[in-house]
Amino acid sequence: MRNDPQGSAAPAAGGPSPAPVAGADREGSRSKRVRRIVVVSLLTGLVLAGVLALGLLGGAREHVVTGSALLAFAVGWAMLAVWSIRRSDQPQRWAFVPAAAMAVAGTGLLLLAPDDRALTAAGWVWPPVLLALAVWIALRARRSLSAGSGRWAVYAVVVIMIAASLGGMAETVALASDPRTQAMPGDVYDVGGRRLHLDCTGSGSPTVVLQSGQGEMSSSWGLIAPAVAATTRVCAYDRAGQGWSEDAPQLQDGLAAAADLHALLAQAGEHGPYVLVGHSIGGAYAMTYAARYPDDVAGMVELDSSDPYQATVAPGAADSDAPPPFGALASLSRLGIWQLVPAGGSELPEPSAGSADAFATSPRGLRNFRDDFATMPALFTDAQALTTFDSKPLVVLTAASGPEAAHDRMAGLSTNGSHRHTDETHAGLLDTETGAEVSVRAIDDVVQAVRTATPLPQE
Repeated sequence: MRNDPQGSAAPAAGGPSPAPVAGADREGSRSKRVRRIVVVSLLTGLVLAGVLALGLLGGAREHVVTGSALLAFAVGWAMLAVWSIRRSDQPQRWAFVPAAAMAVAGTGLLLLAPDDRALTAAGWVWPPVLLALAVWIALRARRSLSAGSGRWAVYAVVVIMIAASLGGMAETVALASDPRTQAMPGDVYDVGGRRLHLDCTGSGSPTVVLQSGQGEMSSSWGLIAPAVAATTRVCAYDRAGQGWSEDAPQLQDGLAAAADLHALLAQAGEHGPYVLVGHSIGGAYAMTYAARYPDDVAGMVELDSSDPYQATVAPGAADSDAPPPFGALASLSRLGIWQLVPAGGSELPEPSAGSADAFATSPRGLRNFRDDFATMPALFTDAQALTTFDSKPLVVLTAASGPEAAHDRMAGLSTNGSHRHTDETHAGLLDTETGAEVSVRAIDDVVQAVRTATPLPQE
């Protein structure tokens, strides 16, 4: 046998292959172990955040949803640090930094319970901090993890963090600079220590008061209010938490909202009796007001009103919680997600279209949407207090696929009631020109019936 130049024996032809190197096996095993730790830890944080934000706490307030999600992410990073120290020879102690940062931020949100203004102001701080943290994590992972040890999983999380920070910056800038949210028509009036917005135009009596539905605001009446103002006075207003009105300290049922409107109209110097017009759940608010202040109401128009006679809205609905995932919408909007969603098919004129769209996609608007859903059971119970409308003119308009039986019952509240039907969609009764024409015709009929004390025309 001949030795090679290095002094090692060459294998005989046809002999057994060299034995695998033990060190390579150990290296591969270590890489697999660390990779499992990285992937499982980060997935645990992500899944836990999703379960809390979209499931268990889906109906909670924005600060609770966001704070809980941050604590869940903190758990994932802490798992990565602890498991890598105890179960591998590649400790990732740097993971304690994002774990601590997110734990502190989440705990702070839960304890301080900031309102919308504070959360919006924080939008100037947390996006750059998150961006810096994401870059730092990427650099540490590059130094501490080999390519086969799960570095890609950390990089994937880093990309998500960078996208969230950039989206948060865009959302904050949009909220601060969007001119559509700045030009407020009408005025605001102090009602019980907070200011509510009211926009009245036109002249004549009776005054028409417009009540918005879920996710809507005073600008949603941009096609209807000007048309009604041509024949009588009309007022569009924002309930607490809507549009340009300030938030209420707690969720409001129908009676609380009726008391707000009653005080608002008095503060503004408006005089009844009024013709109330409600769209969607705005119809239930109108019914509640009519039951609470019957002498202030001369007539009513229900534009495809929600069914106030239903026992429940959805499984899990309660006075203080909204079914998931509505509670998470406001938190997600802080990431600028809804800036990417194109506007719908609204035909509202400007600036109404811009104001309504800006509110609907803002964190505040989405939280108001959640609050409206949460208070529906109490609102519908309050609306059922209206058991008769006597002989006052009442038009109930049912859109395509509207609650036919409930609307029949509502129209029957008055001996001068009219149940009408249209092929227009629920939303189209406000935000399309043809739908608005149908709505304006119903309002004009009630106004004329009040003025002349005559029966409504039947259609």
